[in-house]
Amino acid sequence: MSKNSDKIRADFGSGDRKRDAGLATPETIERFDDISYGPHPTWNLLDVYRPKKEVGNHLPVIAIVHGGAWVYGDKDVYQFYAMSLAERGFAVVNFSYRLAPEFKYPTALEDICKAFEWIHENAEKYGLDTKNLFAVGDSAGAHLLATFSNLITNKEFEDDIKKMYPDAYLSLPKGFKLNAIALNCGKYFFNRMDALLSNALIKDILTNGGKKTELNFINASKHITSEFPKSFVMTCPGDFLRKQSPRLIKIFDEKNVPYVYKYYGSKEQKLYHVFHCNMREDMAKICNDDECNFFKEHIKKN
Repeated sequence: MSKNSDKIRADFGSGDRKRDAGLATPETIERFDDISYGPHPTWNLLDVYRPKKEVGNHLPVIAIVHGGAWVYGDKDVYQFYAMSLAERGFAVVNFSYRLAPEFKYPTALEDICKAFEWIHENAEKYGLDTKNLFAVGDSAGAHLLATFSNLITNKEFEDDIKKMYPDAYLSLPKGFKLNAIALNCGKYFFNRMDALLSNALIKDILTNGGKKTELNFINASKHITSEFPKSFVMTCPGDFLRKQSPRLIKIFDEKNVPYVYKYYGSKEQKLYHVFHCNMREDMAKICNDDECNFFKEHIKKN
């Protein structure tokens, strides 16, 4: 363990506990908790949340890739945000994944693959419409989701990353596809001089401590093609990663990737990094409505 990751876990955990104090599961939601989806007994667990009024129906799915600087977070931190999305008419799969520095890259990417594999294998049991798969990622989770999206849409990147990490489990069901994704307050650009990613954190995340080849693989912006999923991209004035999103959509423009870009708040209403996860924040409701409506526009009718 590192002092750097210890401090992130302590600071982020304190803030999230204050944010969610007093919240409870909505009466409108049914939940299935602590379901194993992979080999690790603690980290490879997920929850499924569904609207009670939709019992017996197969619903479009939102998978959540939580944030936390790659070293912090789990499904419990995201449960209230996740259930709010379920209230909007989705089956939400909220999963924990193995964290750095105990589990270095690309372990989190492996777990995203395993979670989607579980969704396909358990679609009938939990009423999951696998023809309508969506995903949201926040902060480091947005980076991981963007990298995962490259994995499933860029064959050259897939081949290269499997060569670099030959023991990594990066398999998915045949024909797997995401209808659309949402990237919230994310980080998509990396370099060795990056003021927003300390050398200590790079060493915690990456097996070889951030060599050029490794940084290339985690640099999600470098591997985007025209096949990248349709994307909802958002940030706000108080987001310390706010400059990343405009740079990302420039690449989307270059690669002809369809997207919606939203900048919430103003100088007077700065908001803050991943504000949309705070169920007491009025703008969170607006943002989450916008993202779910974006997903609904891309639901395929059976």
